[in-house]
Amino acid sequence: MAALRGQVRYRFRADDHDVNVVIEGDAEWVAAKVEELGLEGVGWTMPAGTAPQPAVSRTAEPSPVESSTADVAAPPRDMGPTPDPGRIPIVRRPIGQLNVAERLEATGLQGPTRPDAVGLMDVLEDMDPPHPVQSVTSVDPMAEAWLRELLEVVVRDHGMSGLSTENIEEIASTKLGGREGATLEVWLESLFAAGKLVKIHGGDATGWGPSPKWLAGQI
Repeated sequence: MAALRGQVRYRFRADDHDVNVVIEGDAEWVAAKVEELGLEGVGWTMPAGTAPQPAVSRTAEPSPVESSTADVAAPPRDMGPTPDPGRIPIVRRPIGQLNVAERLEATGLQGPTRPDAVGLMDVLEDMDPPHPVQSVTSVDPMAEAWLRELLEVVVRDHGMSGLSTENIEEIASTKLGGREGATLEVWLESLFAAGKLVKIHGGDATGWGPSPKWLAGQI
């Protein structure tokens, strides 16, 4: 601290005791306060930054307006070209005339496809058993691993956001510990509460989609 001059800031923080000390001022005064509080050897001291000031001509006295704005940083000189709204293309079409499927096909993208329940059953049957989920919040690691495999296929291969409770039961009940009906729904609700699933409300059914972190095996 002895090597520092001018305005400095001393900081000390101890999370265990919820202590946060900040002392700012002249270097010698701050050093005296640190010594007075018995804080030598802990914390750190650094020069205190000062806000940039706009340049003021020395050949003329600043006007009252200049004096009142002395603490405001000057804006950059080069703000780029003046905006020209005339260069923005205008696209108009009647409401409802945009064919999203055609536009996706024209750009080489494939739109979402509704997965077939029987086809998804076959996909799960052809899979090797996944590794059980490594999570302290999992009540059934193997069933959760199978559900994650199913929803990964639905999202990544078919572009869908999730499946309804009824579809999950039809496709993977045997892989999910035989859960059906209310038992399955309660289990899905517990995964939703743990942040592993997202709930999709639509029509008369409730859907379930994977949380990105859960799908990546991070939770």
